[in-house]
Amino acid sequence: MLRESKIIEQMELLGIKDITTNRQVKNGTVIWQLPIKMYGKYIKVGSFKSGYVRRMNGGYTPYQLNKCEPVDHYYKDYKWCETRDERYFTGKYNKFVGKSRVLILNEIDRLEYLISYCLKNYYIKQANQVEDGKFVTKWRHEYELKLLREKAEDAVLQEYLDNRCNVDSLSVTVNGERYNII
Repeated sequence: MLRESKIIEQMELLGIKDITTNRQVKNGTVIWQLPIKMYGKYIKVGSFKSGYVRRMNGGYTPYQLNKCEPVDHYYKDYKWCETRDERYFTGKYNKFVGKSRVLILNEIDRLEYLISYCLKNYYIKQANQVEDGKFVTKWRHEYELKLLREKAEDAVLQEYLDNRCNVDSLSVTVNGERYNII
């Protein structure tokens, strides 16, 4: 109960909405919508009864977010025999290291993983992406900030020169002698 209430509190704090349909509820699926847009659409993530956590990218197959672990597969090694016109087993095996997704069978654990994944990859990684879908890269932000600072410095200098040049009298001191110019 305590973990569930913390998860609900975190989701409300992050602005994550439950957009699950009735059919998905029957299947044991929960779909969440983040308040962040990517490619013009809100990001949707799902928790599935099968143990998978996926990003619902609007495509045919949603992108799996579960962690991966290496899995070894061994296949028999065959060679081709020209005289018999067939392949034969050499007695060796070829090793292939593949990937397998780690299933999260508990719903609460899936939601905790989903929140931490979204925080890391969508909220923190894309911190300067605002809700209306704009994304400003760090180098562009720094460049535009530099230009604004230069404009501000030029404006202050111009204002200073404008105020200093409107004078009624001007004098110059050379070797202790004062000369009035205006």
